[in-house]
Amino acid sequence: MDLDVLVGEWTAEARFSFTPEPVSGRMSVAWDVGGAFLVQRSTAEHPDAPDCLAVIAPDGEAYVQHYFDSRGVVRVYRMTLRDNEWTLLRDQPDFSPLDFAQRYVGAIGEDGRTITGRWETSQDGGATWELDFDLDYRKD
Repeated sequence: MDLDVLVGEWTAEARFSFTPEPVSGRMSVAWDVGGAFLVQRSTAEHPDAPDCLAVIAPDGEAYVQHYFDSRGVVRVYRMTLRDNEWTLLRDQPDFSPLDFAQRYVGAIGEDGRTITGRWETSQDGGATWELDFDLDYRKD
């Protein structure tokens, strides 16, 4: 699947355990540096949800996402985009200790205008996963 499906302006909705109401946000994804990298910027309308900047780059047959957020968190995710599924996975230490594994799995709608997904955490190296929060996108 081509990364162009991610390019554009998106409305985001997250459902966190720390608030009963859905949290709205925005995501923009655009090619940069002459089309060599994809730059993702996200904002959330809740003070406990971080804003982020991420850079997506090719990595062999997959991709790597370098993630930075307003809390000062820096992480590296392995990323795949195939069969209408966007997956981000962090199960190895990088710039910060690996206290738990994380993954995002998002189902991309047939028309490429929606992504229905969830962030999950694992305390046992990825043997079992628990919901952290739901995160869906709708292209503007």
